[in-house]
Amino acid sequence: MKKIAVILSVLTIVAVIFTGCKKEAGDFTLKNGVLMVGMEIGYPPMEYMAEDGKTPIGFDVSMAKAIAGKMNLKVEFIDTAWDGIFAAVDTRKFDCIMSSVTINPARLAAHNFSKPYIQNTLALVLPKTTPHNIKTPLDLSGLGVAYQDETTSDYYMMQLIDEGLKCTTYEYDKVMYCFDEMRLGRVDAIMTDLLVAYEYVSRSDSPFEIVWQGGEEEFGICMKKGNNALTDAVNNALDELFADGTMLRISNEIFGMDLVSAVRK
Repeated sequence: MKKIAVILSVLTIVAVIFTGCKKEAGDFTLKNGVLMVGMEIGYPPMEYMAEDGKTPIGFDVSMAKAIAGKMNLKVEFIDTAWDGIFAAVDTRKFDCIMSSVTINPARLAAHNFSKPYIQNTLALVLPKTTPHNIKTPLDLSGLGVAYQDETTSDYYMMQLIDEGLKCTTYEYDKVMYCFDEMRLGRVDAIMTDLLVAYEYVSRSDSPFEIVWQGGEEEFGICMKKGNNALTDAVNNALDELFADGTMLRISNEIFGMDLVSAVRK
């Protein structure tokens, strides 16, 4: 009986040790003391590289740092191609995606999401010198339209084509390639997020203009399905950042205007 009692005591101690280790590693983050954030770092002004080519900057980057700070964590960014970013969070390559992810029913069914943090619409961008009279996406018949693959712009254009629009589509891995191609005259128009379009048309020497916008949507932070502890922690951090004015400050710094308060009204 004594031997059995000793064995049971040892097993209990071992169980406690392993339980303690699990808690120290974090109940909802993969790495102790670190929030690992997946991003497709090529989507200005939301997430892109600074001039040094090494430092991520942009709205989502600033927000991620602020969220990690509220959670008493360091932040680590993992640059990930958009077409693999959801599979990567599912297979625990990082804790969450903060990369201009539109909240929609299909994604809500497959993943956990935070509360929305910014509103967005689609925008149709053309060269200022275009010879085409385009006011809406329905005027794109016969023209070449660029957009980023596997994004809301992609889904929207496919819907228009299914409904009868006849145009040539050009899909790119990064939205910046769309604008490079239009500068070179290889595409006639770009369908993209309004937040991205602002970045390109607001420059004083910009050759681009926005001719249409529509399709209101909201961005959220995406997490592996069932990671409710992380979802709650991220939502609490977002609530604090809205309440103390940090989100408004970041919006003013990046966009020069308030594009965040509307999601909390």
